[in-house]
Amino acid sequence: MTMTRTWTEFLESRGARAGSARLADAAHALAAARSGSIVAALAHLRVLEFSGDDARAFLHGQLSCDVANLAAGRSVRGCYCTPKGRVLASFLLWNDGKAFRMALASDLAAPIGKRLQMYVLRARVVISDAEDAEVIFGVNGPDGEAALHSALGAVPRELHDVIAHDRATVVRLAAERFLLVARREPAAALWDALAARLTPTGPAAWQWLEVVSGIPLVTVATQDQFVPQMVNLELLDAVNFRKGCYPGQEIVARSQHLGKVKRRMFLAHVPDAAAAAGDTVFSGQAGDAGGAEAHGMIVNAAPAPEGGADVLAVVQTASVAAGDVRLRAPDGPPLAFRPLPYPVE
Repeated sequence: MTMTRTWTEFLESRGARAGSARLADAAHALAAARSGSIVAALAHLRVLEFSGDDARAFLHGQLSCDVANLAAGRSVRGCYCTPKGRVLASFLLWNDGKAFRMALASDLAAPIGKRLQMYVLRARVVISDAEDAEVIFGVNGPDGEAALHSALGAVPRELHDVIAHDRATVVRLAAERFLLVARREPAAALWDALAARLTPTGPAAWQWLEVVSGIPLVTVATQDQFVPQMVNLELLDAVNFRKGCYPGQEIVARSQHLGKVKRRMFLAHVPDAAAAAGDTVFSGQAGDAGGAEAHGMIVNAAPAPEGGADVLAVVQTASVAAGDVRLRAPDGPPLAFRPLPYPVE
């Protein structure tokens, strides 16, 4: 395997070998994600590493989450904002005891790393991109924990716990969902061990699980569009309102304390249509001039097991209450809103 080939391509090539599991087709993968157990190749994510004596203080002053108190073996969700409080990236951050690791959208890893590097100045912080050294898996479903235990040994017990093994680091994201960051050399054998017990899939099935769980992933298509509350990040404990200053902190705090956020992220189904991050949404709730107006955006979208797409959409709460929200055009496909697994005001 050459470092220039993507991990998904590598898995597809292994599918032609005797004894290696092929990636499930789209329908099978989505069915397994909904009611079975999967191991997913997450080529859409990358990891940045922050090491050095000043890494903790540096990140605490740049990110929305509480890094100062992030203990070894623990993880937290967070975001990185512009001075105007707009989200440049959302991520999962963990402390493996040696460095801080950040999993974020792969199309943002290089620019976010470069932007943060500008603010390191004289701080003792080293920012590195692990693209050529690591691959990322997702494991989900009732058989996932047993498969991980068989392949690796100890499995994180509590939400947001982290265990670093020799071959891979495992983060518990939910009751039956885990993120694995594996070193490239042993990754193929680890994949085969997990794929022998779980349905092997590409990223789409995992992305659907994240959508229906209400977990936003900001990408290039949606960068600089939302304050954290618009994408429900404070409901996911990704914003700490007791910490000191970070870029955009004043605006994020003002949005929290000085009034109700008018736009929120909702889960919706779009029947018989595809959708993509960055697509606009329209509402029949008019401005002063009357008529439909574009005032929302798709954050993430994934093919749904029953057909069509499931989406996370930032929409005015009044429009959701009125019920007529459309994808891409005033007469586009309607969004059928569904409850998120956490309450939204």
